[in-house]
Amino acid sequence: MQAAAAGFALGISLILAIGAQNAFVLRQGLRREHVGAVVMTCAVSDALLVSAGVAGFGALAAAVPGLAAVMRWGGAVFLVVYGGRTLLAAWRGGAVMEAGPAAGGLRRALGTCLALTWLNPHVYLDTVVLLGSVSAQYEARLAFGAGAVTASFVFFITLGYGARALAPLFRRPESWRVLDLVVGLTMWAIAAKLMVG
Repeated sequence: MQAAAAGFALGISLILAIGAQNAFVLRQGLRREHVGAVVMTCAVSDALLVSAGVAGFGALAAAVPGLAAVMRWGGAVFLVVYGGRTLLAAWRGGAVMEAGPAAGGLRRALGTCLALTWLNPHVYLDTVVLLGSVSAQYEARLAFGAGAVTASFVFFITLGYGARALAPLFRRPESWRVLDLVVGLTMWAIAAKLMVG
């Protein structure tokens, strides 16, 4: 249960940072266009990437002695830097999120969604490398991975279908500042745990 909770917390903290993919899902939700298909595409893509990271990295770590420690410290450094950038964004203040232009038909919306997911190098760093390396710290790697996958589903479903309710809130820059602050501090807390051991 502890591994699953850790996987969920790290998965949520990584995915909460509003990037192109999340902004697209949020906009689709605000416009109520193809929300279910977009949400499931993002969540299933994340599940595949997390599974590859947890399974593949575990096998690689067993084959290469010392790799887990190197990746643990690398993951900690990445989280410190990424968390610092998020905290800097909180300090500077966020932009507002508007619905923006329509994405078009279902095929176009899914094409955009897949491109934002699979062509984004940060997705591979977050899911395959970082989550995979952190999962190696737990005996229950599969539970850790399941927690991270659950975080993806919970996040995307909430983001897509909750967008209309969140629209007034995220028109205020202060809301983005609070979100960035929480995400940055969570990343630093996880990095500290990695460094301690």
